[in-house]
Amino acid sequence: MKLYTFDPAPNPRRLALFMKIKGIEIDTQQVDMMSAEQLGESYRQINPACSVPALVLDDGTLLTEVIGIYSYLEALYPEPPLMGADARERALVISWCHKLFSGLMMAIASALRNRGKSFVNRALPGPLDTPQIPEMVERGLLLIGHILPELDAHLAKSSWVAGDNFSAADIDLLVCIDFLAWIKQAVPEECSHLKDWYQRANAHIG
Repeated sequence: MKLYTFDPAPNPRRLALFMKIKGIEIDTQQVDMMSAEQLGESYRQINPACSVPALVLDDGTLLTEVIGIYSYLEALYPEPPLMGADARERALVISWCHKLFSGLMMAIASALRNRGKSFVNRALPGPLDTPQIPEMVERGLLLIGHILPELDAHLAKSSWVAGDNFSAADIDLLVCIDFLAWIKQAVPEECSHLKDWYQRANAHIG
């Protein structure tokens, strides 16, 4: 296997934390997104989606979605379990990972990529140049302001995101919370349960 990634970016960090907890080591190559290396022809030959992370399996299969890579590595390295110990837990973990990615992660990315010169014509990742839509910044911030209190209320009655056990869903939320700093946002002070969870999650990862 070979992993193509860019450590500072949120999606690669999700996978890096997953691998850290499991003690997985994979031959890795950094793809410098700061110089737009992911858009170059050599990387397009590896991953036409121009995204990171990308995991190339020994048989040539290309995995480009973090949730898919999670699932594959979980099957190879089941301990400690991060995708649920049974069918119910697995369904909850996958559901939460999807909810966090499509909700909070995308809201933060929208607020980040639709303003500033760094993302001109790069409002969406991938091979297609896409124009910025300034109104998407405010919509992203609006969604963030709605989602964080919802998560706080959930964590008032749940030890971890997907139930009683630390999972990939907790990794995803942790990365999302840290991603907020990229748009100069933070968890509101009144979200005490979310703040307490954040401390526990960081301590768990070590």
